[in-house]
Amino acid sequence: MNLGYSERVGRTLDGLTPQLRRAVYKQVKLLEQNLRHPSLRMKKYDESQNIWQARLNKDWRFYFLTRDDVYYIIDIIPHPK
Repeated sequence: MNLGYSERVGRTLDGLTPQLRRAVYKQVKLLEQNLRHPSLRMKKYDESQNIWQARLNKDWRFYFLTRDDVYYIIDIIPHPK
């Protein structure tokens, strides 16, 4: 699979700490290699739009969808508690 990032994700990445940015790249790489990797704790977020949620760490999540053979990362946000 290939990866794509929304403009919003690009802006978010610029504002993240280096540690959190490394976590993003690590988890996205796991997504690319193994969609069912346990550390992603992936779950369906929005059934109607086929949006998935995956874990970066205990406080942050990223959201993505799949189009053809592309995982398209659409947002990175703090986990709403």
